Amino acid sequence: METYQRRSPVSFTGQVEEKEWQKAWNVVLRYHDEGTGPFLIDLSHRSKWDIQDANLSAIQPLGLSIPETPGQCVFRDGLLISRMNLTQAAAWHLVGEHAEMPDEFAYTDISDACALLSLIGKEVFFIMEKVCALDISSPGKERPFLIQGPVLGVPSQIVVLGEKDGCAGLLIACPRPCAQSVVKAILEAGVEWSVLPTGENAFCKWVGEISSHGGTAYL
Repeated sequence: METYQRRSPVSFTGQVEEKEWQKAWNVVLRYHDEGTGPFLIDLSHRSKWDIQDANLSAIQPLGLSIPETPGQCVFRDGLLISRMNLTQAAAWHLVGEHAEMPDEFAYTDISDACALLSLIGKEVFFIMEKVCALDISSPGKERPFLIQGPVLGVPSQIVVLGEKDGCAGLLIACPRPCAQSVVKAILEAGVEWSVLPTGENAFCKWVGEISSHGGTAYL
């Protein structure tokens, strides 16, 4: 049986300290000297599904209900579900064992079609102000929430996943062909705060910490 490899649309410089084979993806878990944040993490290998149906309330990805209002999200058991509009939602399996997409007509696997990045740290909103004009730091919105719009002119989905003690975490999904340009812009925007490329372990650790301390991201 022939072995194939799926490749992320982005590449980071840095000395890889630990990596792991995950469902045909060669995933970096940790880089050497990742610093103390902010962190930019490539999660493009995680499963991403587009869900479209005239009656989304009848669909429950992995047993979870899709939020009713566009912009609302739910994050449980490692699965993030975001309501995009009246007939469309996004489901991203962010942590834990990779899930199999339900075999139903409403689902389309877009894991290879778009990049998924996470930005974590106390300065993430300052960094994002340099690359997009979207109001992603809205203090009145319940986390997690979705905002759709351009990042440097690239159509994107941004989810503010959670925040505790000033340390926020957000996700950015964008089309695969534009991903490296978005990464380059974020790294340049975060130079003054020493943002560094970081492995998947940092994201999993942050989600675990914010969950166990009563933050707004949940496993």
